[in-house]
Amino acid sequence: MNIATVFNDNVTERSGFTFRSHEENARLQVVTLSKKAIDTFIELTQEQDLQAIEYKPFLRYAVADALDKACDYELGKFLVSTMEDRETGAFLLEADEETVASYQDSDEQRDFFVKLSTAVSHLIGIPNFDAMYGKYYARFTVMNDDDSDSYLRQAHRRMELHNDGTYVNERTDFVLMMKMDEKNMEMGDSLLLHLDDWQDLERFYHHPMAKQNIVWGAPPSKNIGYSIEHPVFFEEDKNGKPHMLFIDQFAQPQNMQQGLYLHQMSESLESEENCFNVRVNTGSMLVVQNHCWLHGRDKFVSNPGLKRELLRQRGHFTR
Repeated sequence: MNIATVFNDNVTERSGFTFRSHEENARLQVVTLSKKAIDTFIELTQEQDLQAIEYKPFLRYAVADALDKACDYELGKFLVSTMEDRETGAFLLEADEETVASYQDSDEQRDFFVKLSTAVSHLIGIPNFDAMYGKYYARFTVMNDDDSDSYLRQAHRRMELHNDGTYVNERTDFVLMMKMDEKNMEMGDSLLLHLDDWQDLERFYHHPMAKQNIVWGAPPSKNIGYSIEHPVFFEEDKNGKPHMLFIDQFAQPQNMQQGLYLHQMSESLESEENCFNVRVNTGSMLVVQNHCWLHGRDKFVSNPGLKRELLRQRGHFTR
């Protein structure tokens, strides 16, 4: 194993990648893959096309191993340790500048992005089946005009802070969001808030409603034909700190007390000054520990040619 080298600009070098703290919040780790590592990954996986990876789940682990091998098996350990540490629990993974400059607007390029995101997700866990798209990942596009039944594709409004997996009966430990393509995009940054930075956490965590079951459902576009019940603060981590599952759109309060609790919580989260913006460029991915980070999206500036394609993977840890 190579010994990490720390540079004056807070960048640490490992074999095949570097990492540093994000300028807006030191919890978020910015991981940059080297051109050599990416080229090696491409070479090692050139026989594994996207259709084969979709049809044969074991190939997803093969591409994950290829990415780790391209980084002398240091990347996987770093990503896992980052996600396991509550003080961090999130990373923004990107390519080096030369690789980014070579990206093309093509189906082949986007297939590569799916393969790369698959490698990353399988280094930290295993993605759940995404019923909205019918695969272990989902791809969806935000356009200037939309009539969808959730805020996911609505460009001109802010998507409020939330956790994923609130309305499904499977564990959702992590969320991976990758930018596949964008055109005529202004604003629309990702929004992040770490649970421990929420100034009203104690108020809502110790509220009488905090551990009471709430009904959660989803609109038809999610292809989930059931509702589930769980509290907002559904468990504690190994150190006794809370894990959270909340989304304002899909909560179905059954009485006044639940409704007011959820409303006040949403108001508090949306006014939290420790929420920060993260720009995710094409080919980059933002990965968060879902139970201690809330995420959202800022609104876009209206433009008739606006188009943004995003890839999502949501899953559970396996270690």
